[in-house]
Amino acid sequence: MRLILLGPPGSGKGTQAQRLVQQYGIVQLSTGDMLRAAVAAQTPIGLKAKDIMAAGGLVPDEVVVGIIADRIEQPDAANGFILDGFPRTVPQAEALDALLKQKQMTLDAVIELKVNEGVLLERVERRAAETRARGEPVRADDTPEVLTKRLASYRDQTEPLIHYYSDHRMLATVDGMMPIEQVTAEIGRILAAVGKGGTSRAAKNASPAKRSAKLPTKAAKTSAKTATKSAAAAKKAGKTAKKAAKTVKKAAKKAPAKAPKKVARAPAKARKPAAKASKSAAKATKGTRKTSAKAAKKRATR
Repeated sequence: MRLILLGPPGSGKGTQAQRLVQQYGIVQLSTGDMLRAAVAAQTPIGLKAKDIMAAGGLVPDEVVVGIIADRIEQPDAANGFILDGFPRTVPQAEALDALLKQKQMTLDAVIELKVNEGVLLERVERRAAETRARGEPVRADDTPEVLTKRLASYRDQTEPLIHYYSDHRMLATVDGMMPIEQVTAEIGRILAAVGKGGTSRAAKNASPAKRSAKLPTKAAKTSAKTATKSAAAAKKAGKTAKKAAKTVKKAAKKAPAKAPKKVARAPAKARKPAAKASKSAAKATKGTRKTSAKAAKKRATR
């Protein structure tokens, strides 16, 4: 199992990390502890980081990433690890993603411990007082003044990680103001809910469902487009039919008006030959009468 614990300094990440180590048999990779060890050993990295850590600043990314790259290759990290205090920025998270991809590893969960900053300052003040009461020196990076600076750095640089891992569907948030036992129980519940694979794998398993959920929506959109096109075609056909009906109606109105004229012309043309025929008949009758009259007069003379 590979986990990241997020939260401002003093949120209890170290305490919860130790409990997870015991429960799952994994190792805690605290960049703060590793860097302090390097400072104590006077290594080049330790000397470089010493002044920065004392002032409550952030150690350069290349230093931290280099430490992580070497550490996760060690045998005790074979079963998994918990990253405590890293990544602190989005560029570090992206560098971690690239590193894990290169080593063919994946994160299983990212858990945020959400706390009240005012309470954190009270805690560090109390812790510093208890340390002095025991006659022990107070760590340079564990004072209210340094914590105030570190909280400001956390807000500016680390809080964007909440959005980064939320967008990657790996983030789970726990109320860090609860008693330690309750925080532990809540973390256990989250890990049990997503299985040993962690949140990221659960998110991957949920991806097909998410994709399938999009299919009906896509089909609905396609159906809606088809229905819209059909409606448009029907509307266009209706307009065409309406236009055709108007044309027919208009033609029907014009037809009677022209027909009588043609009918009227036809008899007029027909009457002319009839009149001529009547005149010819009248002439023929008159001629016949004259001929008959002459013949009758000749017979009477004889």
